[in-house]
Amino acid sequence: MPNTATNSYQLALQQLTDSALPTGAFAHSLGFETYIERGVVRDEESFGVWLEAFLSQQLTYSDALAMRFLYAGVPVGELDGLLTAQLLPRQVREASVKMGNRLIDIGTEVFPSPELAEYRELVSGGRAAGHQPLAFAVVARSLGVPPAEAIAAHLFAAVTSLTQNAVRAIPLGQTAGQRVLRNAHDGVAAAVERAARLTPDDFGAVSPGLEISQMRHERQRARMFMS
Repeated sequence: MPNTATNSYQLALQQLTDSALPTGAFAHSLGFETYIERGVVRDEESFGVWLEAFLSQQLTYSDALAMRFLYAGVPVGELDGLLTAQLLPRQVREASVKMGNRLIDIGTEVFPSPELAEYRELVSGGRAAGHQPLAFAVVARSLGVPPAEAIAAHLFAAVTSLTQNAVRAIPLGQTAGQRVLRNAHDGVAAAVERAARLTPDDFGAVSPGLEISQMRHERQRARMFMS
């Protein structure tokens, strides 16, 4: 007999990670557009190098680690404040909040829970910003999604949206985009494993080069993306 509880959260997880979920991810490059403007990211191979660096660093040491700590019982308000403090590039911080607030609104309508209502109340009261990885983790945990599976789903959804944006911006072919995604499978798995071993002292560690490129983006002469 099928496990209906598992089937239920798996379907919900697919909905939450679908590229059609209207969180505004299509409007953000999270820094790779700066590399395109400089000619560093220009094709499938160079975008894959950037994506691996972004996944193994910023997504692992901020998003994945924040989600793991939330599952471990650290209060969402505390983690929200830490994310706000460690996301130094203004555009990336604002992107996380914009997408997070949209996900909170969608989740409240589609997957309501007391935990999500609490987070929404903190945000509406100005006591939290409402970051995307935390909103995703709150919804996923309330649905019974195991932590490693939730983190992997969030990371791969981020990789997917960035790759779709690179297909438009570089541009890459659709098939090239699928090769990039396939090559990212091992990176996502490695990020989940690494996040499980990290400590609070590791939270927010990231390559300065990534942050500098994200800061430069807001002064770029021509842009397709908000970040």
